[in-house]
Amino acid sequence: MLGLGPTELIIVLVLVVIIFGAGKLPDIGSALGRSIREFRSTMREEEPDQAAPELESPKPQEPKPGP
Repeated sequence: MLGLGPTELIIVLVLVVIIFGAGKLPDIGSALGRSIREFRSTMREEEPDQAAPELESPKPQEPKPGP
């Protein structure tokens, strides 16, 4: 996990509490969770579009009958 150990994570958490305050942490957590869910749903929607293009040649159009 990016080379962060438990000590570094505790330091980061303490800094976040000092900067934002304990009252804002639930709001920040819920906003972060919503962002992650939206990102994942967007990635799932775009997966079929990322598939390799088909190698079939386009079908020729049939000539329209004349008058």
